[in-house]
Amino acid sequence: MSQIKVLLVEDSAVAMSIYENMLASSPHIEVVGKAANGKEGMALIPQVKPDVICTDLQMPQMDGYEFIKQVMAAYPVPILVLSNAVQKTDVDNIYAAMKAGAVDIMAKPAGNNDSEAVQKELITKIRVLATKKVSAKPLS
Repeated sequence: MSQIKVLLVEDSAVAMSIYENMLASSPHIEVVGKAANGKEGMALIPQVKPDVICTDLQMPQMDGYEFIKQVMAAYPVPILVLSNAVQKTDVDNIYAAMKAGAVDIMAKPAGNNDSEAVQKELITKIRVLATKKVSAKPLS
């Protein structure tokens, strides 16, 4: 099986670096693109043709919700939301992200978390999402 191509869309350089390091540990995953916001992410998709997109929700220029809607309308691929805004208590945010077209959510790892467990969860989620087919959702 070829590697799973992942596009990371995240405005925090620190978080971006953490995700990259976590994903680099998996021989099954390759980070093919990085964008600091949804606008940059949209521009990269046709070039890097990701199998899975990981995006934050709170970003400048184009936030995660709008980015997810645009992706699902133009280039439907499974999207994993990685954000501080999707803790277990953030039901409205989780609902909005799923309604926009995200397939899965994961709270951004906090600094004191067990990073090995978080890394394993992230890699597992991406490997599962890469096997999912998603349909286009027209912008409404």
